[in-house]
This record gives sequence, C-alpha cells and structure tokens, in this order.
Amino acid sequence: MALPTLALPGQPLGPSSKYAPGPGTHIHESQIYASIAGPVTTQAPTPSTKPQSTSTTSAKPTSTPAQPSLPILSISRAPSSPHDILSTSSASSTVLPSVDSIVLCRVIRLGPRFASVEILAIDDVACRESFQGLIRREDVRATEKDKVRIEEAFRVGDIVRGVVISLGDQSNYYISTAENRFGVVLARSEAGNKMFPVSWKEFRDPRTGKSEVRKVAKPF
Repeated sequence: MALPTLALPGQPLGPSSKYAPGPGTHIHESQIYASIAGPVTTQAPTPSTKPQSTSTTSAKPTSTPAQPSLPILSISRAPSSPHDILSTSSASSTVLPSVDSIVLCRVIRLGPRFASVEILAIDDVACRESFQGLIRREDVRATEKDKVRIEEAFRVGDIVRGVVISLGDQSNYYISTAENRFGVVLARSEAGNKMFPVSWKEFRDPRTGKSEVRKVAKPF
C-alpha cells in the first residue's frame, strides 16, 4: 500500500522488512509507526564499503561488499502550532470529503447511537478547515450491528481511520469503520498512556498492562 503523505502519531507506515526507521518513527512488532505528526519522507539508501584492516603493513586493505539496505522512512518536524500541522499539504486549495474518501478523524463526542468526529485528513491530505462527521452505531462494524455499544468502540480523543459513505446532512458526513482496515489507529488509556493493539477489539497500556475495548483498525 502507498505511503501516506502526512502522518499522525501512532499511524502505521509500513513493515520493517521493506523500510528502515528514521527520525520521527519507531518500530513495534515489525511495523514502523509515526512517533510525531508531519509529512512522511523516504530517503534512498546509499551503498558504501568499509575498509578492513590487516595485521601486516604490506598487505593492501580490502573492502567488504556493500550490504543491501532499505529505504529510510522519516517524519519531518511539524510546524509550531497544531493548526499549521493540519495545513501543511495542499496550501492553495481546499480538499472536500466525498463518498469513498478515506479519512483520519478525531473523536470529539460520544452519544448512545453515534460518535461525533472531526475530520483531520482526507485521502492522506491534511484538511485546511474543520469538517464534522458521524459514525453511527450501525456503521461501526459489519456483523452483529445490534450488539454494538458506541462507548465500547470509541473514546473521546481516539484517532480513527474510516471511509465516507454518505455526504449526510449539511453539517455532518457519515463515516463507516465496518471494514477490518478501519477503526481506531491511535488511543490513549485512562491513565493517559499511548496504547498498542492486541486484537481486533482491544488496546493495551504497556505501562499498566490494562486492556481497553475499542473497534481496532487492522494495521497495514
């Protein structure tokens, strides 16, 4: 899958078998994740040879063959303000959500039948203005929709990957996380620690060891 042009903290970028981690990234379970928000860049590896010293002065130094290396994934430092972070891309035009757009959004409010979200990025392009969306209970997952509880799928502050399924009304876009690849990509525990996914419905706090229920997005 293509690399995103802009990443948020905790967003998966690619497998460590294809890329090497650079500044602004980290590895967890063979997957490279963004540690900070900002544009994603790749740097081609430069093959080099390392002279091998010998014990005699008359012998010519030999060199070891260049080892195959991987492209380096990095996240550039974001601008000073959160608004500038979301305005890095597409400075001259406004990107609007449309049906089938892949979006990254932040959960801002929970209700018994829906989660209200703020759309941060559309198809890997950061939003220059705020768009509001709704994830309805029937759009959270593909099976057992009648058993979905919004408070067990999302928490306020979660970063969610989803797809726009309807332009909705004048104030909200309708977003779905029913597919396995959609759901929460970044979550913090009740203790305020960044968590990592352990199953399709659980995140775990690495410091306290406690698990919390979420609708987890499948990593790339």
